Amino acid sequence: MPPRGAAGGCRRRRLAPLNEDNGRFLLLAALIAAYLSAGATVFSALESPSEAAAQLRWNRTLHNFSRIFNISLPELRAFLRSYEAAMAAGIRVDALRPRWDFPGAFYFVGTVVSTIGFGMTTPATVAGKVFLIVYGLFGCAGTILFFNLFLERIISLLAFIMKACHERQLRRSGLLPPNFRRGSAMAGVGSLIGWKPSVYHVMLILGIFAVTLSCCASAMYTFVEGWNYIDSLYYCFVTFSTIGFGDLVSSQNAVYQNQGLYRFGNFIFILMGVCCIYSLFNVISIMIKQLLNWVLKKFECRCCPKCHKSSARLGRRNAITPGARLRRHKISMDADGQYDSDTEGRRLSGEMISMRELMASNKVSLAILQKQLSETANGYPRNVCINTRQNGFSAGVGALAIMNNRLAETSDRR
Repeated sequence: MPPRGAAGGCRRRRLAPLNEDNGRFLLLAALIAAYLSAGATVFSALESPSEAAAQLRWNRTLHNFSRIFNISLPELRAFLRSYEAAMAAGIRVDALRPRWDFPGAFYFVGTVVSTIGFGMTTPATVAGKVFLIVYGLFGCAGTILFFNLFLERIISLLAFIMKACHERQLRRSGLLPPNFRRGSAMAGVGSLIGWKPSVYHVMLILGIFAVTLSCCASAMYTFVEGWNYIDSLYYCFVTFSTIGFGDLVSSQNAVYQNQGLYRFGNFIFILMGVCCIYSLFNVISIMIKQLLNWVLKKFECRCCPKCHKSSARLGRRNAITPGARLRRHKISMDADGQYDSDTEGRRLSGEMISMRELMASNKVSLAILQKQLSETANGYPRNVCINTRQNGFSAGVGALAIMNNRLAETSDRR
């Protein structure tokens, strides 16, 4: 009978359905909840006094206006409600550009498919709202695909440039011969085997490019729109990150100096800014995932060396290597000296089935696993995952799948 106590507790933790992926997901959910609570606390402390003061000033202004011009408060409030309805419809005191001509409609659909959604223009008809649902469904999906493809190409471009710089440094230091060419027979030089750019370097380059782009766009908005520079930077971040509050919106006046050139520059800045910030967010997400993995490792079960010893012994018994079938009987006898039966040993190791059952049920899978492990041992890239817990999404989904094995921190060789 297996001993109870530390080994039993360790076994229960190992057999629990909370695997590493689920643990990472729950930990991230807890961190996001804490992050939201902290952000709400800070913004409430910063903005709540200003909101209360603005409401007090408005009430004072309203009463003074009612008293001076001898207008009752109900009539004044009814007029203000009509004004708010006109604001929602896009009507302003100053002349603005038409909202639903072709340039205005193009600006609107651009904010829809990019998920910016400023909110300054919304469809008012039932047909327009129904069409927006269908249009946004495919438009947003296609734009996300475009962002992912842009991410793939910018990561590939940065990796190519950084690897060329790395080769140049190796050539200067004498570790590479002067006549070295990529893809030649000397491509197996130890300094270049498995080399991939670091996520920190990629994040630094994307961050510098995003800051430079935001500063240039802010200078243009400050000059053309008449905003101060801080408001322009704020608008760039809100727009490029697709938050899109709508309190500041560019290219809304009826007439601008060099209007065609400004609208083209506005389109290019928004397009490049959204793509760049999207790529930067995904690179930062890798660092957050590394942090979650580090936290999860701190919670690994290390309290029971006996369990680790037994699981390591059982793991060696079930290893699929050339000649393992001939040595299986001898290793099984060594393991059976520690456990009363093979079933009991499997329970202690957390295995679901024995290797004997696996071989009997699927000999083709066994051959694939043997070939895969042999290739791994000889240094060939792994194309088939041997972890039975993983599925078709084990390499990641979306942007994480695109960056899989392209950076040093996402490489399988780490």
